[in-house]
Amino acid sequence: MDGADDGERYRTVAEPATARFVVRGSEFLGHVRPVEGVEEAESFVESVREEYADATHNVPAYRVRTGGDLLREYASDDGEPSGSAGKPAMNVLAGRGLENVAAVVTRYYGGTNLGVGGLVRAYSRAVNEAVDRAGVVERRPHERLSITVGYDDSGTVRGIVESADCEFEADYGAEVSFDVRVPVAEADSLRDRLRSATSGRATLETG
Repeated sequence: MDGADDGERYRTVAEPATARFVVRGSEFLGHVRPVEGVEEAESFVESVREEYADATHNVPAYRVRTGGDLLREYASDDGEPSGSAGKPAMNVLAGRGLENVAAVVTRYYGGTNLGVGGLVRAYSRAVNEAVDRAGVVERRPHERLSITVGYDDSGTVRGIVESADCEFEADYGAEVSFDVRVPVAEADSLRDRLRSATSGRATLETG
């Protein structure tokens, strides 16, 4: 990847999805979802572990872009033989060129050992089938922009954010706060427009 091109697109899954199958009595459930950061990836992993707390194993793997061409990769075998679960799950994500994606494979042991080769095939299949079910799309890198202004400037800021076609949430308290999701390639331009339109009165923070 070329880290100089902040507008570069990346491949990820389109939506959360789960695939299920049984191998020699063991039930496997592959879960995947798109994420926007390490914190969101780890939150997803934890939510699956809580939902399937009675499972024998919940094997996580995620690949998250952390800025430029930096990519954070994490996987765990979660008690399965070393290299038989987490690495195969990660290899599917990497092999399909996916980023900003988290996967967890849940296994309910069925009483028959599958061997390392059988486990590798099963964990790979679980992630592959979940990705197929979710679908793969191209996205542009985004960042979060927090904007705080007084009420006099809030209409102007809202209009600029809406015209930029950005997703946002607004909170009307003592001041007005906007939480905006903006493509990285367009973030500097948006900040310049906001500063100019409010004569520098807007407080801008990147989150």
